[in-house]
Amino acid sequence: MDIDREKLYDVIVIGGGPAGLTAALYLARACYRVLVVEKEHFGGQITITSEVVNYPGVKHTDGKTLTENMRAQAESFGAEFLLAEVTQLSLEGDLKTVVTSSGSYTCLGVLIATGAHPRTVGFKGEDLWKGHGVAYCATCDGEFFTGKELFIVGGGFAAAEESVFLTKYASHINILVREDDFTCAKATADLAKNHPKITVLTNTVIDSVDGDNAITTVEYHNTKTGEKTKRSANNGDNFGIFVFAGYAPATELVDKKLECNQQGYIITDRNQKTNLEGVYAAGDVCVKSLRQVVTAVGDGATAATELEKYAQSMSEKTGLKPQYTPPAKAVQAEQADNTTLAKADGELFSADILAQLDSVFSKMENPVILKLYLNDTPVSAQLQEYMDAIAERTDKISVIKETSSESTPYVSILRQNGDDTGMAFHGVPGGHEFTSFIIGIYNVSGTGQKLEEPVLQKIKQISEQKDLKILVSLSCTMCPQLVMAAQKIAAENSLVTAHAYDINYFPQLKEKYNVMSVPCLVVNNSKVFFGKKNLQQLLDII
Repeated sequence: MDIDREKLYDVIVIGGGPAGLTAALYLARACYRVLVVEKEHFGGQITITSEVVNYPGVKHTDGKTLTENMRAQAESFGAEFLLAEVTQLSLEGDLKTVVTSSGSYTCLGVLIATGAHPRTVGFKGEDLWKGHGVAYCATCDGEFFTGKELFIVGGGFAAAEESVFLTKYASHINILVREDDFTCAKATADLAKNHPKITVLTNTVIDSVDGDNAITTVEYHNTKTGEKTKRSANNGDNFGIFVFAGYAPATELVDKKLECNQQGYIITDRNQKTNLEGVYAAGDVCVKSLRQVVTAVGDGATAATELEKYAQSMSEKTGLKPQYTPPAKAVQAEQADNTTLAKADGELFSADILAQLDSVFSKMENPVILKLYLNDTPVSAQLQEYMDAIAERTDKISVIKETSSESTPYVSILRQNGDDTGMAFHGVPGGHEFTSFIIGIYNVSGTGQKLEEPVLQKIKQISEQKDLKILVSLSCTMCPQLVMAAQKIAAENSLVTAHAYDINYFPQLKEKYNVMSVPCLVVNNSKVFFGKKNLQQLLDII
């Protein structure tokens, strides 16, 4: 078996949440070569939590900040990170193979830390109205329901906490709890029960939702009395439905390879080992009694220490030793210099982000032009500031500017000869879209993110014009995956355009396509799709 030494790792961690990041930290600190592969965004589900107050040693923070610190800490010890989707796993034998949308990698040990995703409930109309009134993420979609009456389905911690969060948008909230009471801690439940904008209906199950262009009727019943209720929205108004019914384990890749319980969670021993040699699991994807960040990091640390011993034994057995590269002092010094630069830029970018930008820009093969279409608005000034700051980091990026009659400024990515790539962002690509924008530049500058040959050929075979509009919110954690997939296709095929729109600046698009959830994909200004999509799913659509 021929081994590509550049793609040989001691351990590959699949999943970039707290469990995976902790394992990467422990392994890298012990001088093992470790790669963390994440398909959406590093940090996992906790990144959508605006307030974290129960993580020991950290009095108050938010999920995104907490996990970004974890990732930066792991990287400081030499952990490597790859934003790609794992499409296939070969877990038998001494050497494991992890196939991703950016190529295949070989390793001695694997850690599954893929977490869990929101469960659906199954009431009539749930699938039909996804994105048109049925939502699963308060942080991503709450603003779309400003002034609306909401129905929350669920009785756990998420239902109670997120309901209180949603009161900043909703006119009133009804929580439909299946049991006699909430199943979460009393302190959390009481915040919802005692809120003046919240009504709690216990022993209540949702039956159906319906409407025309939006949800205007909701039906539910009391499981004890049998009483049925049908609510209709006032003329011209509509309802919103948020489902917080727990999570399902993300075990699609391993459910026929690893032993799981009836609910689909991976069964491990006390050291996080699965039924396969060299394969461990950690975090919310495992069978466990408590799913919290603190237990996830404990799982990650336990699994990592076991994987250290396993990788060492396999290295001795196979004679293969992955090349661990410790962080160079020069890089550390550069990061120190970057701190000063960040402050000089008014802290536009942190030192860590600047280091990440430099890492990406160093891999660019050809120059890229950012063409700004500007007006006299504050948003325009912000866009110009961002793009100028990015261009200052490398001689491979230049900025040209043009006055635009558009109400919202935007940036197009051009090739070095001035040809338009068909990739643009309307608004300012900040928040979660900053990474997708940078990856878009990288993909235009040369080979970019590598694709498996069958996937690349499928992109090349697109023979008709495909205009892709992706409507996003900068706070949405599910949007970047779709944006990056669309941009990669556009970078490889000139018949495809990929324009991302910060929907906060485009109410006309929100109204035209009846958008009540992001991401929203519009193909050729006619076909509308909601929800996150990976590269293969997007190719299947177009």
